[in-house]
Amino acid sequence: MAIRDTVKMVGELMAVAARTAPKAVGQDFIEVILLSDSERIAVGNDMIQIAKERGIWGFERDGKNVLDSDAVLLVGLLPHKGVGLNCGGCGHASCEEFDAKSYSGDFEGPNCAIRLLDLGIALGSAAKLASELNVDCRIMYRAGVSARRLKIGKSKLFHAIPLSATGKNIFFDRPLKP
Repeated sequence: MAIRDTVKMVGELMAVAARTAPKAVGQDFIEVILLSDSERIAVGNDMIQIAKERGIWGFERDGKNVLDSDAVLLVGLLPHKGVGLNCGGCGHASCEEFDAKSYSGDFEGPNCAIRLLDLGIALGSAAKLASELNVDCRIMYRAGVSARRLKIGKSKLFHAIPLSATGKNIFFDRPLKP
């Protein structure tokens, strides 16, 4: 089996880790997608396009990482209502007020703080498994911006975890500026 195929299998196992991660009040609003090669390439190229449009070099750097990766796992937060705690973590006084609001930019919001914690736990569970299986990875919000622009999945926001297995970690020693 080629290393690239093995990395894709690790991506599938990471999808299971994200899927089974604990979720608040037992409700699941997490979306997990292992990108096809054509989707991975489209996301990487779109990130480079965003860098040109916005003049934000980090999109180009991360886009090149996505193009150089063996696989990419998307973990997103689907549309959801507030949990019902009225905690104010979303910036609104009540879950009822939260449920009535909506806006859209790179990501759609507002988002319930408890549901965002669910997303973080799912991302952490997936990244931990990659580490345990010696596959290099990095959590990237910028790749999630491109996934939404390309209408991959149904989530309000995505983060991506590109994966690589090479002699040198492609996600390490990355320049902050060109």
